[in-house]
Amino acid sequence: MFKTLTRMALAVASCCTLAATAQAQSVAFTFDDGPRLEQTPLLSPQQRNDALLAALAKHQVKAALFVTAGNGADRPEGYALAQAWGAAGHAVGNHTMTHPDLHSSQLSLAQYQQEVLDCDRIIATLPGYQKWFRYTYLREGNTPEKRDGMRAFLQAQAYRNAYVSLDTSDWRLDEKLIEVLHANPKADLTALKQAYLAHLRQRALAYRALAQQLQGRDIPQVILLHHNLINALWLDDAIAQFESMGWKITTPAAAFADPVYQLMPERPVAGQSLLLSMARSLGVGKFAGWERLVDDGDFEIAALKAQGL
Repeated sequence: MFKTLTRMALAVASCCTLAATAQAQSVAFTFDDGPRLEQTPLLSPQQRNDALLAALAKHQVKAALFVTAGNGADRPEGYALAQAWGAAGHAVGNHTMTHPDLHSSQLSLAQYQQEVLDCDRIIATLPGYQKWFRYTYLREGNTPEKRDGMRAFLQAQAYRNAYVSLDTSDWRLDEKLIEVLHANPKADLTALKQAYLAHLRQRALAYRALAQQLQGRDIPQVILLHHNLINALWLDDAIAQFESMGWKITTPAAAFADPVYQLMPERPVAGQSLLLSMARSLGVGKFAGWERLVDDGDFEIAALKAQGL
């Protein structure tokens, strides 16, 4: 199944490698868990939303917001924040109502599917609505019944799996940022900003190398970020960093049009990138730099602690 498709893709890619390398690496920006109405230091929910949209507009980036409706879109003030994304030309996708974990033994397949349907009823009324679903925690089911049941369900509902290729642990650094600000609202955030940008760069380069190893070419990367404070503060810098690296910013729709996003791994890796699932399905063992892709930001957090944060 997946292995056959991947080998075919590798064969095709090898014929097109020269053409592919002549083009700039591209990346599409996507944001999960929004819009959040929780209070954070420095910025209100409205200010965080405005800051994210302003950074995207400054760089003329069209992104995607994957809505967890229970975080705010099920209330008028949160719905208005999500509406602003669609009105600005961004895509709006489904990330369930309450962000449950499909791998939980306490959650049935039917309950998870209902979470998708309940969120859909809210986001279907928003501008920019797309039938794109992103699994919570990037977990596609810890049993064949859940995995295959969800795949059949999404197909029946005409939903596409909105895969992530360039996974990040921005959420972990966001937790650290908020912890630091709660302890000292006037803390110097320079080290945190540097760690955030270095983390995005490291992940980008590592996943680009993995795509080249598995597909023989650059693929349009789909990056996972979150609707949170750290991105509200420094998304402008993050986009500028990708541009300075020579990466082209593309749209999620254009990225998803690449054939690689039609592949379905036989062995999805829980909470990780499509590329890591592909590697696992193909029997690729632990490769150089593997540990930095699965550490959930432990490297950066340890470095920050060494600096006294």
